[in-house]
Amino acid sequence: MKFTEDGPALPPEEPPLVESPRMCGIWALFGSDECLSVQCTSAMKIAHRGPDAFRFENINGFTNCCFGFHRLAIVDQLYGMQPIRIKKFPYLWLVYNGEIYNHHTLKEQFEFTDYQTKVDGEILLHLYERFGIQKMASLLDGVFAFVLLDTANRKVFLGRDTYGVRPLFKLLTDDGFLAVCSEAKGLTDITHSMSSPPKITPFLPGHFEVFDLKPTGKVGSIQMDRFHCCTQEPNHAAYDTVERLPSGFVPETVKSNIRSLFENAVRKRLMAHRRIGCLLSGGLDSSLVAATLVKLAKEEKLKYPIQTFAIGAEDSPDILAARKVASYIGSEHHEVNFTPEEGLKAVEEVIFHLETYDITTIRASVGMYLVSKYIREKTDSVVIFSGEGSDELTQGYIYFHKAPTPKAAAEDSVRLLKELYLFDVLRADRTTSAHGLELRVPFLDHRFTAYYLSLPEEMRQPKDGVEKHLLRDSFKGLNLIPDEILWRRKEAFSDGMMSVKKSWYNSLQDQMESEVNDFQLEKSPKTFPFLPPRTKEAYFYRQVFEKLYPGQAEWLSHYWMPRWINATDPSARTLSIYKPDKDQ
Repeated sequence: MKFTEDGPALPPEEPPLVESPRMCGIWALFGSDECLSVQCTSAMKIAHRGPDAFRFENINGFTNCCFGFHRLAIVDQLYGMQPIRIKKFPYLWLVYNGEIYNHHTLKEQFEFTDYQTKVDGEILLHLYERFGIQKMASLLDGVFAFVLLDTANRKVFLGRDTYGVRPLFKLLTDDGFLAVCSEAKGLTDITHSMSSPPKITPFLPGHFEVFDLKPTGKVGSIQMDRFHCCTQEPNHAAYDTVERLPSGFVPETVKSNIRSLFENAVRKRLMAHRRIGCLLSGGLDSSLVAATLVKLAKEEKLKYPIQTFAIGAEDSPDILAARKVASYIGSEHHEVNFTPEEGLKAVEEVIFHLETYDITTIRASVGMYLVSKYIREKTDSVVIFSGEGSDELTQGYIYFHKAPTPKAAAEDSVRLLKELYLFDVLRADRTTSAHGLELRVPFLDHRFTAYYLSLPEEMRQPKDGVEKHLLRDSFKGLNLIPDEILWRRKEAFSDGMMSVKKSWYNSLQDQMESEVNDFQLEKSPKTFPFLPPRTKEAYFYRQVFEKLYPGQAEWLSHYWMPRWINATDPSARTLSIYKPDKDQ
């Protein structure tokens, strides 16, 4: 693997102490029948999420209940560890993974006093105490997964942000033993008293769950409700710094609103005390994020240049396009060049971190995993911006050209957003957190997505043969990014990242011919009755997954596949309507 970069990495000066990013790993048990010191070893499986510190804490009065927390240490050394407890509410215990972007606004709006820490998550305790769990969750503008314990009222609460940007898994036995973890791997070896293994399931995004805590430490689920859906304007919008937007669907008004909300989405995510960087593929989404980030960083007078990171073969379209964007916006640009051989070698590690066997998720994760490894080892950037969510929101996938009606396209866009936690958001979290980085995804801002989804269905469709036409048109004439990038067609990930001579997709297919034979593929419905693989590549990924996580195939409910065409492979390269840039 070869690395190149423009200019030296300048160490950032320390800004004033306010709050810290919260990329971490959380783990909790309620009602364990096994000694907690034995169970605790499972918590160490997610140590990569918070490589700087670990705390394991029992709960007063409940000897078989505990919290585990892995921390990426940033500021507030005294109060930054979790579980968070404050003197005002000594009966509340909180572990959470995420960032609450509006915590200052809410503190002022509701006149919360007696703040004890400088941590953004303390706002959850004050909101819960005043309003209860549902309103608390609905007022949070951010990304989060939390476990909140109220020993006074004997309740346990779980919650997860609208799109599941932060992960959360749970295991609940028939006799009321509850185990919770940021990643499923932290629950696979948990000891329990059941005769058959209980299911480990992802916690649904946009939901909260309430459990009664019994004197034995066991729990019983009493409520599971949604607190926000992507199509609804979030409750916290009433207190947002961007006030009410002009209404109506006049094109210029709509485009102005899109720009305002997108810029606000990037600005609020500047909340960080570690160096900020940005992944840059040279495509529309990452280029808009990177350019807006560089612009706002200058306005906010950050003391260091924004670092951008691209990965691919030396002559790949993505590397060349990213280089052009970086030069145009003035970022400190780094390129990670890698070969198909290095990518293939990383596949097993990638599947271990992803906890999935979905084909396109694994394919797209390899590059992101390797560039994240480079960022961790070679730079001081820790908070990483990325363009996830745009394709789902703005109908960016090539197959949207085949949508039978605007209504069908709009419905599929919402479906994709609701399933992000199984695919693109899962990829983005695991590949970055594997290397102790913290992800920021402005395209999944609650207000931005709710507004975009409120626009007329016809307005959001591909237009003039170009997907994401409305988003592109909203930034036309601003000189934010080069015009050829603004109107660059979407490429299959495999075509953009690898050499023009041979794509990542083709390299994988060649390798799989030697890994899986025709007989194995023919027998795959018997070997893997749940979601049987239909290609040699899918079969290989499934074999690796079953070796790492035997019996857990149901973690994936379905493969990601294009709609409205008879697809057996998720790659845009296999679609008849796809033409890579170099063929046009």
